[in-house]
Amino acid sequence: MIVRDIQSVKTVEWGNGQSRRFLLAEDGLGYTLTDTVVLAGTKSRLEYVNHLEACYCIAGSGEVIELDGTSHEIVPGRMYALDQHDAHFLVASPDEDLRLVCVFSPALRGDEVHNLDAARSSAY
Repeated sequence: MIVRDIQSVKTVEWGNGQSRRFLLAEDGLGYTLTDTVVLAGTKSRLEYVNHLEACYCIAGSGEVIELDGTSHEIVPGRMYALDQHDAHFLVASPDEDLRLVCVFSPALRGDEVHNLDAARSSAY
């Protein structure tokens, strides 16, 4: 059994916020569980070419925007899944941080961070 508190897990500054990584590849479960904060007013162009990701919003608000411009509002209680390695923009509202519980498959090593160059999607 694995039991961890938020104070003891690896915390990574991922580019536009923090990712607290509760489960990693070294834990042997095959997936990663994170508690991720996206800073208010930020916009991140992201794409996970090696991972699938599902995110569940627990606080704050924002939107996920597909590259074709389709926007999906993100509010507490809403989940979105990047089931096709979807390139997207993750935008936190200007007034509050967005907080997500995320699952990655396969699992992350734990040290991954984004390179938020506006010209292309940050990928890992």
